[in-house]
Amino acid sequence: MLDALTIATSVAALALAAWCGFAAYRDQPTKDWHFIGMGVVTFLALVQLIVGIVQLARGEEAEQGTTIFVAYLLGSFACVPAAGFMSLAERSRWGSLTVAAGGVVLAVLEVRLYDIWGG
Repeated sequence: MLDALTIATSVAALALAAWCGFAAYRDQPTKDWHFIGMGVVTFLALVQLIVGIVQLARGEEAEQGTTIFVAYLLGSFACVPAAGFMSLAERSRWGSLTVAAGGVVLAVLEVRLYDIWGG
């Protein structure tokens, strides 16, 4: 895994969480700008998914197992989009809070991916 990509994805996810958490604090639903932020974070997670699969295809192995590594890669990629879709269903402050929680979950998944790979 690329350490810089893992850090960038984690920081972007935490920034999104703080931004949407502040919107929830101000009693605002998710807005278009929040969805742009979710797109950026999702793009970083997609890049990490591709990099992880390429490294596995080149013969490198995760220290704690390939299956769990791929499962965490897929989960980290799906985390923020799932929260974004849920926030569309709940057009209140709770939608923003859902995205904030998704950002925190993604940051935790990134740390776990780093550990699984052998960091």
